[in-house]
Amino acid sequence: MPFASAVTSQRRVLLAVVILLAAGFLATSLLSYHASRESIRNGIIDTELPLTSDTVYSEIQKDLIRPVLIASMMSRDTFMRDWVVDGERDTGRMTRYLREVMDHYGAFTSFFISDATQTYYQAKGVLKKINPQEPRDAWYYRVRDMQEPYEISFDPDMANQDKPTFFINYKVFDYQNRFIGAAGVGLTVDAAVKLIDHYQKRYDRSVYFVDTKGLVVLTGTRTDTEGPRVGQTLLDLPVLNGHQQVLTEAKQGTFEYNVYGTGHFVNVRFIPELNWFLFVDKRETMALNGIRHSLYLNLFICLVVTALVVVLLNRTLRRYQKRLEAQATLDSLTGLPNRRGFNLLAGHALSGNGPVTALLLDLDHFKRLNDTHGHLAGDAVLAGFAQDLKSCLRQSDVICRWGGEEFIVLLKDSDLAGAQRVAEQIRQLAERHEYSFAGIIQQVTVSVGLTQRYPQDSLQDLIARADRALYRAKLNGRNQVCIERPKPA
Repeated sequence: MPFASAVTSQRRVLLAVVILLAAGFLATSLLSYHASRESIRNGIIDTELPLTSDTVYSEIQKDLIRPVLIASMMSRDTFMRDWVVDGERDTGRMTRYLREVMDHYGAFTSFFISDATQTYYQAKGVLKKINPQEPRDAWYYRVRDMQEPYEISFDPDMANQDKPTFFINYKVFDYQNRFIGAAGVGLTVDAAVKLIDHYQKRYDRSVYFVDTKGLVVLTGTRTDTEGPRVGQTLLDLPVLNGHQQVLTEAKQGTFEYNVYGTGHFVNVRFIPELNWFLFVDKRETMALNGIRHSLYLNLFICLVVTALVVVLLNRTLRRYQKRLEAQATLDSLTGLPNRRGFNLLAGHALSGNGPVTALLLDLDHFKRLNDTHGHLAGDAVLAGFAQDLKSCLRQSDVICRWGGEEFIVLLKDSDLAGAQRVAEQIRQLAERHEYSFAGIIQQVTVSVGLTQRYPQDSLQDLIARADRALYRAKLNGRNQVCIERPKPA
């Protein structure tokens, strides 16, 4: 009871210290964070509200408008128009031309489709004949019938294992302004997304494109859970928040909105070359990464300190508990279970249905050794023999110091023949082993009584028979193994 009371008091004191330290640390960290956050937010509003969308727009023009210019050049190329007008002779010339365009400008693919022959040419040769009944060819007939000179679409590239591709489809006319086909180049969607990811990382902004109908058509992979996804409409997002006139009238502007307590600053520009809107979205929290990381670090340190105190307390209490348990069930000299520990382990060993054998061992003439060389020498021999005994047994076997120089072993799943071999191994090892203490070599022998458990046996019956076998071994001259079987009924 005094021990339990002391442990309880210790827990209360340590818990109180932990709570006070954690509360003080947490309060200081939060106050510092909120002060820094307010200062940075004012800086954003006062100095960074005009976002860097002009620079981002220039970069996007350079990287994404370039394929449009290439496709436009192809549609006005005299070689292409002359080759079609002359009857599309020597398809190798068109193939080389398309391959040169692709290699020189670094496009993913380049193509031309003749309206006269319905032939799909690309850099690797003739791909196929298009068919108005084929759904995969519907884009061509859409381009042929549209009023605009070109379109930008996302379609599978049939020339490259249907890889999703960012196509610029340009109408081609002859010298009398008659439609003769469609030409263009392709940029993989992955490449376009990588460009957007590059902008987002470089400028610490969210960048995405929206068509004139308010549909998100392109964004990067670095989009958080609040950001748009391709296929969503702005009506599904809180980004406009009453600023619809930015798209319908002005087509550009800067405004602020709030989502789940997080402030956002948005700049919108219309890109006439793509007929898309460019959205550059800066989250207020992006500018707070530094101080937020500092807050997290401080909270983490507080958590670690608290956890360490709890762990140390828990380990201390467990150590005391294990020490008490060890003192109650283990022999302090040999480290083996004592009789109390043996009783606990033996009950489990005898609960199964497999054979169990018992060995009762006694060191021969041990009293003489104690009287001649002292009890410390005897203790050294006992400890050494205990280690030898353990080395001959399995982890599943039960072993204990029975008292004085006696030891008892229960061999699980072992019959008499197997147990006799183990007993002989122990006896021979003890006979040849030399135990040293204070420079003096000691040698001992061991007598072993062996018996097997039978169905009607209790633990006491088993030990009693082993004891009788041990008595006969000592009576017959010691340093031997004797077996005791139950008397016939």
